[in-house]
Amino acid sequence: MVVPTHNRPEQLRECLASLSAQSGPGDVEIIVVDDGSEDGGRVAEVVAAVPRARLVRQSRQGPGAARNAGVRAARGPVICLTDDDCEPEPGWLATMAEAVLDGADVVAGRTVVGDPARPLNIASQLVMDAITNGARIPFAASNNLGFTARLLEQLPFDERYPDAAGEDRDWCERVHARGFRIERRPASVVHRPDVTLRTYLGRNVRYGRGAYRYHRAWPSRRPLERPAFYAALLRAGFRAGPAVGFLVVGGQVATAWGYVREALARS
Repeated sequence: MVVPTHNRPEQLRECLASLSAQSGPGDVEIIVVDDGSEDGGRVAEVVAAVPRARLVRQSRQGPGAARNAGVRAARGPVICLTDDDCEPEPGWLATMAEAVLDGADVVAGRTVVGDPARPLNIASQLVMDAITNGARIPFAASNNLGFTARLLEQLPFDERYPDAAGEDRDWCERVHARGFRIERRPASVVHRPDVTLRTYLGRNVRYGRGAYRYHRAWPSRRPLERPAFYAALLRAGFRAGPAVGFLVVGGQVATAWGYVREALARS
C-alpha cells in the first residue's frame, strides 16, 4: 500500500490505523511518501508507530511523483493506493489485491465523503461521482486504486502536476489508450472526512487548475467534457435540494476560476 502525504500528520495517523488493520494475500507493507511536509519529524513519528509502515522522503514534488516514488520503494508485485486523509474499510486491501491477482488490469473502489446528510458532503460526492461515471474517458480517483507494480513501471504518473489535481485523469487516459481496463469494486470502500466550505472550494479550484493542464497545457490538446456532462451534474445537484444545487454551481464556478487562473499563469 502506498500513501503520499503532505502536512497532514493527524489525518495520516487515522489513515495508518485503518491500513494497519488490513490483511491481504502475502506480506503486507505500507509505504508512506512524505512529499516535503514542513514538519517532517512529526510525520516520521506517526509512521514509526506503525510496525508495517516505512517512510520515504522527497522534496515537494506533488502526489504523482510521490506515488511513483512509493511504487519504486515497494517490494511486492501488487500496489494499492490511497491518500493520507482517507480511511479504508476492513477488507479493502484483500478485495483489491485479489482482483489484481485474478488478472484485473486496474481495480477501482468506491469513495464516500463524510456524513451523507451534510449538503457540502453531498455536493462533493456528486462532483466525484460525475467524473467517475460520466466523464469522456473511464476514470478512477487515485485515492482508491489497485494494480501491479509492473503496470506503473510502464505507465507512471505524470509528474508535471506538482500542485494541482489532474494527474489521475491523465493516468487513466493513458491506461485507456494502451488498452487496459479499469474494473470497479464498489465493495472496496474508502472514507474521506467531512468537507468544509473552504476545503470544498479549494479542492474545486485545484480541479480547475489540473483540468487546464490536462486539456490544454501539453500537445495532446484533449477535448473538454461535453455540455451534457455539466448539465447532468447540475440537475443532480438541484434534485438533491436547493442548497446542494447552489453548492454544485459554486463548485463549478471555483473550477472555472482555477482553469482561468492556470491559463493566465502559464501565459
